[in-house]
Amino acid sequence: MDNIHSAYHYIIIGAGASGCVIANRLSADPAIKVLVLEAGDMDTNPNISDVGGFVKLWGSDNDWKLQTTPQSALLNREIVINQGKVLGGSSSINAMMYVRGNPANYDQWSALGAKGWSYKDVLPYFKCIENYNGEFAEYHGVDGELTIRDCPEDKMRSPEFLNAAAEAGYNGGPHWDYNAAKQENGAGLLQFHIDANGKRESGATAFLHPVMDRSNLTVLTGAHVTKIVIENDTARGVEFIKDNKTQICNAINEVVLSAGALASPKILLLSGIGPSADLQQVGIDVKVDLPGVGKNLQDHLQLPIIFRTTEDLPHTTLLTGNVLFIKTNPDRVAPDMQINFTPSIPAPLAPLLPDFAGPVCIFLAILVQPQSTGELKLASNNPLDPPVINPGYLQNEEDIKALTTAVKVIRSIAGTTAFTKLNAGELAPGEADMEGFIRSQVSTLWHPAGTCRMGTDAMAVVDPKLKVRGIKKLRVADASIMPVVTSGNTVAACFMIGERASQMIINDN
Repeated sequence: MDNIHSAYHYIIIGAGASGCVIANRLSADPAIKVLVLEAGDMDTNPNISDVGGFVKLWGSDNDWKLQTTPQSALLNREIVINQGKVLGGSSSINAMMYVRGNPANYDQWSALGAKGWSYKDVLPYFKCIENYNGEFAEYHGVDGELTIRDCPEDKMRSPEFLNAAAEAGYNGGPHWDYNAAKQENGAGLLQFHIDANGKRESGATAFLHPVMDRSNLTVLTGAHVTKIVIENDTARGVEFIKDNKTQICNAINEVVLSAGALASPKILLLSGIGPSADLQQVGIDVKVDLPGVGKNLQDHLQLPIIFRTTEDLPHTTLLTGNVLFIKTNPDRVAPDMQINFTPSIPAPLAPLLPDFAGPVCIFLAILVQPQSTGELKLASNNPLDPPVINPGYLQNEEDIKALTTAVKVIRSIAGTTAFTKLNAGELAPGEADMEGFIRSQVSTLWHPAGTCRMGTDAMAVVDPKLKVRGIKKLRVADASIMPVVTSGNTVAACFMIGERASQMIINDN
């Protein structure tokens, strides 16, 4: 509904994966008035529901098109981080891969001060949101709103890759479930948030659209939040611009910030919550000095490894469908490399790839536990200015080592007997200098996290209940609260964070 009042029990900033779940759960009580503020438009673009249309959304009006500063370790390249500016957030423009991460990720969160977020703690919340049509019921939910399926495209499934991984010494097969008992050292089929009709399942389609007719739920699109109104160390409401008019709505119970790992810290900073020196530099009054806001920025990086193939397979609708998780260093807490495999050129990417002479297959080495971190700052006190984003990609040499090891692993898989009919020679990197190839070709997988991290130390922004330290009635719930980014595509964890946050909010109020 689009019927604005002056006060609501809860104001949710951002209708991404986490925000949509929270809006659904809080508005289930008809006595509670909930307002959702989304800067983007309704999710009516047909490329959103089309599982092969997401590339057309990158750079569109449904994308924030945020750009990093020149990255010195990437030959001074500036990288565009595509983020959803639409109902459903990035869950409406992503490649729909559903990867919870590794159980050790969540146990590490707990060890770092996020008590109540161990794997044992979060598993019930994953199960609560899922409607999974596969096996392993002990680890999956079947009654939730979010439809999860094993790779639904037959031509994407690659027995050659799975058999080659097994020959190379890895576990797995077509029934390996990396979201069940074990993720590490297993090759299997990727899972996707795609509904039974073959359409995209997003935060909006699963959690928001089905309840939009609730009279106590108001969803405003095109509402650009400029700041959270803070009085006496308490979040009193939210200021936003809609239709070129500045408005303020009051929050009776709480404000919940779910704008994502790049927008949530920006909004906190605009509200006077963050490192005092940074705020004063751009002329913003300090409400609370929180040095961790915008720091600890982590992101996944991807590196394509391309082979000629003897199999001239048709283009695939999905981006990829097969996956292997490994540790490139045994000292890592969790798998630090996710290797995706596509047996042909994905149709969505075909216009963007070089015109290869003959068919190819593509491995994608994804650094999912980067050792490099960066930061986000305000460019000015103008809320419409994009933030200054410096992820610090590849600043830590350990990340170069990890990607180099991943290429060796990929070559070992490609050299197996099982992979023979697909391997007609390596195209990239081939004979190229490895470090130079990595620095020139690596790019983001669009998974920023960690900028409002959870914990109990001085650099933590929110406590384990997601409450912003030093400010009452304000929580953050999205990828920004991750102490360490998960070992895999982050949207699954964002759905879980929304479910976990909802229960905390309901229990506290």
